[in-house]
Amino acid sequence: MAQAAESGIAYTGLRSLFFMLTPNESSYQKLEDVPQYVQQATPFFIGLMVLEMVVGLLKTGSPVLTISDGLTSVSCGMISRIPLLFMRSCELTAYVFVWDRYHLLELPWDSAWTWWLTFVGVDFCYYWVHRIAHEVSIVWAAHQVHHSSEYFNLTTALRQSLTQQFTSWIFYMPLALIAPPTVFAVHIQLNLLYQFWIHTELIRDLGPLEWVFNTPKHHRVHHGRNEYCIDKNYGGILIIWDRIFGTFAEEADKVVFGLVFPINTFEILYVQLHYYLYLWRRSNTFKTIGDKLSTFFKGPSWSPGKLRLGDHVDNPEVTGQEVPHDPSWPLPLQLYVVIHFLLALGTYHDLFENKMMLSQLTVLGMTCYVLLTLTSLGLIMDQRPTAAFLEMLRCVVMVTMQGYGCAKPLLSSLAGPTEAVPPVMDSGLVLA
Repeated sequence: MAQAAESGIAYTGLRSLFFMLTPNESSYQKLEDVPQYVQQATPFFIGLMVLEMVVGLLKTGSPVLTISDGLTSVSCGMISRIPLLFMRSCELTAYVFVWDRYHLLELPWDSAWTWWLTFVGVDFCYYWVHRIAHEVSIVWAAHQVHHSSEYFNLTTALRQSLTQQFTSWIFYMPLALIAPPTVFAVHIQLNLLYQFWIHTELIRDLGPLEWVFNTPKHHRVHHGRNEYCIDKNYGGILIIWDRIFGTFAEEADKVVFGLVFPINTFEILYVQLHYYLYLWRRSNTFKTIGDKLSTFFKGPSWSPGKLRLGDHVDNPEVTGQEVPHDPSWPLPLQLYVVIHFLLALGTYHDLFENKMMLSQLTVLGMTCYVLLTLTSLGLIMDQRPTAAFLEMLRCVVMVTMQGYGCAKPLLSSLAGPTEAVPPVMDSGLVLA
């Protein structure tokens, strides 16, 4: 019986990736009953990424990703979820607040019409969330993280921003006036999950589906830095919004992926936050308050005397011969980075699994350790002079945390020598 239930959950997780759930099986009266579809689909993220690597290698004879770029993308995905340790989703929290106080209609939660209306509404709102993220510099400072990879594969889908969630919630609030939070909670997850599988170069064309749905072909254009690709194809599940509002572009010349001005680094905090610092420095070059504010609230290509979105005359020419940033580094060092990344990933997983049983101080400490690890590994991949010192410090912290049971050792047989306290449980720590 239990096996059948687990199998059903797994099958639901797979179908949720492709928006293949029906209203009957995904309508809920209470918010706490809404499944964690993203969590259920996580094993399939891993499975599809492995499948893409195998198929890509067989099909093209070369890997679809590099260790440094892939780990940076996954690290960004890890960092983007850290706020969930301390607060509920901004989008869902704000949505429930508006619904409880201001909703105008109360559409039935168990109606197929409500389910489909919310699907269209969420996707429409996502189009504008996404478009604003490209057209307003301060919001682009968050979203640029997702575009910073010069590769286009399933790991790129995980390259998400730490800060974008703090502004995106605003655009879903009109929907909170009519659609129940439970239905919204389903569709905000399904919309996100659908966008995972469209990050691939292996699927070339889906025929008639290309007219209605966002597909890998359309999304490749969105991630391109060719002039014809910039600020195009914002859709989430549906591509019809781009066709309606004039932001659609067909894939034509070879798409060159990444930011117009590549950042050429794997330092995770720089990837996440560098554009905010750039905007601050740029605003300080202007004398008038209007120009200073315009730096943050007009388009990334804006400069004084230009229209709101600016233009692309200063962009580097794209020839199609560009080579992604991929510095060579020794194989033993690559193995070292992968092993310690997996250890940090294990700590990260345990942190989310046990966050309700841990004190806030322990959660904060484990979070800082994960951030320290991802930063240090990024410096190693960049081969920075300061990497050795920071990694030595990180290893000391890691051994200390293993001793206190906040991080698992590589081998259980190594746990004994690093014990720093007796194996007991107190209110702040859960010890192995």
